[in-house]
Amino acid sequence: MERYDVMILGAGAAGMMAAIEAGRRGRRVLIVDHARAAGEKIRISGGGRCNFTNLGMGVERFLSKNPRFALSALKRFTARDFLARVEAAGIAWHEKTLGQLFCDGSAKEIVAMLLADMARAGVTLWLGCSLGEVRRAGAGFEVETARGPVAAGRVILATGGKSIPKMGATGYGYRVAESFGLALTETRPALVPLTFAEQELAWMAPLAGVALPVRARAAQGPAFDEALLFTHRGLSGPSVLQISSYWREGQGVRLDLCPGLDVAAALRRAKAAQGRQSVASALAGLMPERLARVLAQETGHGDTMLAPLAHAAIDRIARHLQDWNLTPVGSEGYRTAEVTLGGVDTDALDARTMEAKSVPGLHFVGEVVDVTGWLGGYNFQWAWSSGWAAGQAD
Repeated sequence: MERYDVMILGAGAAGMMAAIEAGRRGRRVLIVDHARAAGEKIRISGGGRCNFTNLGMGVERFLSKNPRFALSALKRFTARDFLARVEAAGIAWHEKTLGQLFCDGSAKEIVAMLLADMARAGVTLWLGCSLGEVRRAGAGFEVETARGPVAAGRVILATGGKSIPKMGATGYGYRVAESFGLALTETRPALVPLTFAEQELAWMAPLAGVALPVRARAAQGPAFDEALLFTHRGLSGPSVLQISSYWREGQGVRLDLCPGLDVAAALRRAKAAQGRQSVASALAGLMPERLARVLAQETGHGDTMLAPLAHAAIDRIARHLQDWNLTPVGSEGYRTAEVTLGGVDTDALDARTMEAKSVPGLHFVGEVVDVTGWLGGYNFQWAWSSGWAAGQAD
């Protein structure tokens, strides 16, 4: 039977980081993944350029039963720490809005950097190797694999969540946690487009492809000032992906289609300047024309000119645009969700080492844990930080 000091299950962002750190500390490390290539979610992320971290880290930008749990790892291995590794590897990068850092070139550069670091640290990598039962064996563990059983002093679960099953997501890590008696919080798709009922899609689907900046809010959580995109099934775009992590079935979402603008004052100016133009035409000066026509109809002023409108009517139109309440019926689900909300309950884990308090030597890192970041590099930083923390464990 093969024997290692540390065995890591899952060769994604968190798993590779844990492997690097354990290997650099002189441990004999094996990392195993059923996929044929390491870091596949890294490779496809950020439109192929990998939004690898965010300079605006803060626990308020993470969802968890205990959001402060993430603080220890995030403070000990920071966004600046990972950026230093990116720069040392000669990877060119740029900052987009809201502190998001992307590769200038390809996300494959990040994967190559991690693979090179693992190789230098002496890590053994098994790809295309399925995983089976994890069980206690003396003071350590025994893990069933397609290559036979492996003995390890420590096991780090970095198998991700249920998101994007076509890339191999299975929920394996949750099953391992439960087999050792660890509690899970409810899991659900997060950072995912929202879908609508057929009667809503009758007017919404023709808007597919229309995008505009909005302020979006779910019944809980903060408002997000980012882009909205209409799809043939509902709503997407960064603002909607953000609020999807807070949204629950049966609840509405509220949209300000003209954030930062006094819409009533703008319509009054348009009325004074050209009263014979229609409401739809005036709204088209504030947003995409196709959406303007829909909203003019929805407010009962599809063919109405501005001239006869009283101030009260203009105020009602403005309120509708700046507090548009829509009720999704669901989401696109794990098929397109960027991450999984929920997971291994943080009450069961040591925040410094990500070790299960009741199972010494068993660690959980990355997406499998009940820590979910906002869109914009937060989930990658959680992967780097939690993987780093587990890799420091003795």
